[in-house]
Formats: sequence, C-alpha cells, structure tokens
Amino acid sequence: MNHNLNFLLKYNNKKNIRYDSFFKSLSIANSRNLKTFVETGTMRGKRKFLFFSKYNWKDGMSTLIFCEYAKHVNGKLFSCDINSQNIKYAKRSTKKFINYVNFVESDSLLFLKSFKHKIDFLYLDSLDGHNPRDASMHQLNEAKSAIDKLHRNSLILLDDKNLKTTQSLEFLLANKFNILNETDEQILLGY
Repeated sequence: MNHNLNFLLKYNNKKNIRYDSFFKSLSIANSRNLKTFVETGTMRGKRKFLFFSKYNWKDGMSTLIFCEYAKHVNGKLFSCDINSQNIKYAKRSTKKFINYVNFVESDSLLFLKSFKHKIDFLYLDSLDGHNPRDASMHQLNEAKSAIDKLHRNSLILLDDKNLKTTQSLEFLLANKFNILNETDEQILLGY
C-alpha cells in the first residue's frame, strides 16, 4: 500500500543536504511496503544558541524523518547509538512519535548481532567519518552483522559516502545487492 509522502516536504531545507536521498529512499521503501527500520547512529540534534535552539540540518535529521515515516506506514524504527546524550536528545525530539520508535543505547555491532527481527530498511550511520579507516571498517562490520536479517525487498542506505562506505559497499555488491540511488553523501542499495 502506497502512502502519500508529502509530509516529508517539511524536511526539504537547503541545509539538509541528505533530503533528496532520504526522499528517494523512502519513496522506494514505500513502494515495497517496508515497515521495520533500523538505524545505527541516532540524530544528534539541535544546536543551542544562548536563548534558542535550531535544527542541526547537517546532521540529516534521519531519526526524526524515519519516525514520522514509520507513523505514516504504521511501522517501527529501531534507533541505536552508543552515546547516551544522543539517545536522550533523540527521545526528546521524537516524543510525538514515541509509539513508532525504540531507542537502544548500545554498540551497534552488538545491537545488530542480537536483533531478533527481519530488517526492511537498514541505515548505517554510526561512527563519524573523522577517521575513515576505522569508520569504514566499522560500517563493514555492521553490514556483516545485519546481512542475515535482510530479505529480498530490504534496502540499505549507507551514509558518509567515501568516508566510510568503501568496504561495506564492496561487501554488499559481492552479496548481490545493487546500487539503486547514489548522491554525494549516501548510497542506497537493494536487490
């Protein structure tokens, strides 16, 4: 069942450089009726300025976007982050979608290995790309940890293209995934 995705338009901010990729990815997810979303690395949130806060669009706002999408399709987002402050902020920012998200404070590799459900949509965005070698190896290990939980209709969105996607992309292509969409920041794969 396809749902109208017009609610995503509010995230189309010129500072949200990942918006087009998210919109394309969620359009494909919608056409495949995907409902179980898993993200590693939750949104870090707002920047505070003296008396007011504003959205950190550079962060991409993935958790908020995926929560709202889950609400529209009666799905569920499982968001994992090792940093308790990130989890705390994400919970506050998504409280109106609380029925559609589970937050897990954990190392993403442990979380993915112990995840008990099939994953419809996997978003790999943990471990910042400041150290590309370590970040790339970590994302590869996340992909390996989740591969047996994916199915023929699953989608995988890799973030921070070229900073941490080189090894995971090679692994996923070798496991019969194909590139469905690619931007300067992200790569979407599926069967």
